[in-house]
Amino acid sequence: MFSSDEIERYARHLVLREVGGPGQQKLKAARVLVIGAGGLGAPLIQYLAAAGVGEIGIIDDDRVSLSNLQRQVLYTTADIGRPKVECAAKVIAGLNSNVKVRAFDQRVEAGNARALVRDFNIVADGSDNFATRYLVSDSCFYEKRPLITGAIGALDGSLTTLRPFERDSSGNPNPTYRCLFPEPPPPGSVPPCSEAGVLGALAGVLGAMMALEVVREIVGFGVGLVGRLLLVDAFSMRFETIDYCWDPSNSLNGALEPKRELA
Repeated sequence: MFSSDEIERYARHLVLREVGGPGQQKLKAARVLVIGAGGLGAPLIQYLAAAGVGEIGIIDDDRVSLSNLQRQVLYTTADIGRPKVECAAKVIAGLNSNVKVRAFDQRVEAGNARALVRDFNIVADGSDNFATRYLVSDSCFYEKRPLITGAIGALDGSLTTLRPFERDSSGNPNPTYRCLFPEPPPPGSVPPCSEAGVLGALAGVLGAMMALEVVREIVGFGVGLVGRLLLVDAFSMRFETIDYCWDPSNSLNGALEPKRELA
């Protein structure tokens, strides 16, 4: 049941045919783990809290720096030097006190990844490195948790949803992250944003789209991004979606390979 305050707060969702009361109840019951509270995580966290997700877990061991504020709009100048998860939890409390926050001031590692993922219904990964993305996606496969994963470059971004523990309408497994990216790029081939730069508003666009995809997965409407990679080109303002499928040679659950253990 919703309180009178909740009815007013979520009024635009409640009258929306695709969400309504049942959909809002699903959001209220949902537990979402957000990996990374940086450029993608900042808008993602805000929109999940505003949407009424019942519990949001946030994991990040970083502190707010002045250079973050160009794109990480969750934070203010007064937050510089403070743990990002602590600042994020404070913002959520001010935005929507109905949302429970679990802050993890730590890194995602092989020793804790599966336990972290296991405690939530759905995971959204906005991390900024391939090692974490592979680790999180493998963990979600083993723990059977849907994963929305996004990434941005200087002027481009991508977004997809992974449910590799399920099968498609033809009976084939849904693709894994390793079907899309079999191996990480060679060290040094992808410069970090501190070297290449990043357009601040692009992080907001992709982070908000990640939140949209999380909400769609929870409520269950529309055509999701399982087996589809959304590409965003901010230079030419172009959006494109490409299809991809399960690769039987992938190293996680391929037909020719043993299941990969977490490193």
